[in-house]
Amino acid sequence: MENETKRRGHLVLVPCPLQGHLSPMLHLATLLHSRGFSITIVHTCFNSPNPSNYPPDFNFQPISDGLSDGEEVFNRGLVPFAMELNLNCETPFRDCMTRMLSDDLQNTVVFVIYDSAMYFVHTVANDLKVPTIVLRTSNATSFIAFTILMHKGCLQFEDNDQLDEPVAELPFLRSKDLPRLDTSSTGCTALLHEVMSHTINATKTASALIWNTFDHLESTTLQKVQHDLQVPVFPIGPLHKCSPSSCTSLLAEDRSCIGWLETQAPKSVIYISFGSIATISECELVEMAWGLAASEQHFLWVVRPGSVCGSKWVELLPPEFETKTSARGLVVKWAPQQQVLAHEAIGGFWTHGGWNSTLESICEGIPMLCQPCYGDQRVNARLVSHVWRVGMQLEDRLKREQIEKAIRRLMVGQEGLEMRERAMVLKEKVELSLKKGGLSYQSLEKLTDFLMSP
Repeated sequence: MENETKRRGHLVLVPCPLQGHLSPMLHLATLLHSRGFSITIVHTCFNSPNPSNYPPDFNFQPISDGLSDGEEVFNRGLVPFAMELNLNCETPFRDCMTRMLSDDLQNTVVFVIYDSAMYFVHTVANDLKVPTIVLRTSNATSFIAFTILMHKGCLQFEDNDQLDEPVAELPFLRSKDLPRLDTSSTGCTALLHEVMSHTINATKTASALIWNTFDHLESTTLQKVQHDLQVPVFPIGPLHKCSPSSCTSLLAEDRSCIGWLETQAPKSVIYISFGSIATISECELVEMAWGLAASEQHFLWVVRPGSVCGSKWVELLPPEFETKTSARGLVVKWAPQQQVLAHEAIGGFWTHGGWNSTLESICEGIPMLCQPCYGDQRVNARLVSHVWRVGMQLEDRLKREQIEKAIRRLMVGQEGLEMRERAMVLKEKVELSLKKGGLSYQSLEKLTDFLMSP
């Protein structure tokens, strides 16, 4: 392996320090390491990965980010966070790469692979004459949707009759399904336009694109991306399935929930999690709780500390809720999601519709209730509900009666049964795609060849 590693060269990977971005990049690093490449992860101090979870010859290089003093970095929103991150990291990354290139004479850096949100990498790598590859951690459809927004200059939405009109370039989407971020703070719309311009430009100027998706899901969209960008496109996902297992969670996982699932009947439990960033109001929490209680379904509910505005954890849940549901429900702070979704007791997933969660659900044949919050989640929800038809989209913040009905439709209704059958077909396509000769496997073979001949 040592000779093979030297022959195949050295890859530098730069993840974005958000859970939904970090996980696929680290899975990619593990996958490429298994293919004989030496790996350096250049990461921020904020949300830094744990080196002990990875092979001992992985090289982890922290860089200063200006965000590592314990401040609540998301208080001002994701857009200012992204801008500040890119401004703060460019010089430390340049210094790190310069040192690495001068010290690494025996194992030349052949490519820098970076998350498209970390667009400062392109500037530095271009100056140092190191070719770049972009990892897109969302799907190809959402990338096209973002470019549509940029082209039309409509980064803000207003309530009007046109929101239900189909998008000409992606007719299965409505205007209100296009991605959106919070631009309510002063100057945020201009910041969003700047961040998205940089991100899209970095994607368009890379030597190649790696996508955490697979051809069976987005064949037409991937072909359009390939045609429009005229660079190699490698859809090698789902990355969490094709890389050797490693723990990429930034939060401590409560594994006791797996033992609880062992006591539940097959397909009887709805799993609820809104990811690592999304927040809900106290009113939404209470409506969710009473909707769950009235549905009479068994549930595993992740309530992340700090995810409910004005609350540390679950102290805002009505006291009667636990009394009514303790025999059939479990609330935890964080769960080993991939293991949960793979458990035979899980029959449905109520999710915010983040791309990692969507892929993980598809991989296990689990139908979804999608309640999108921001970013690409509306695109994902529309794909789930109206293209792949393996779930339902909750359009608005719902009242308890609507939540109860939606859960019953998913878990015990005929509609939910049909969704589950279609989800199992998609699961089979994932498995075929990852096997030798499958489309994701072939794409990985092509990527390996590409990395060996920059």
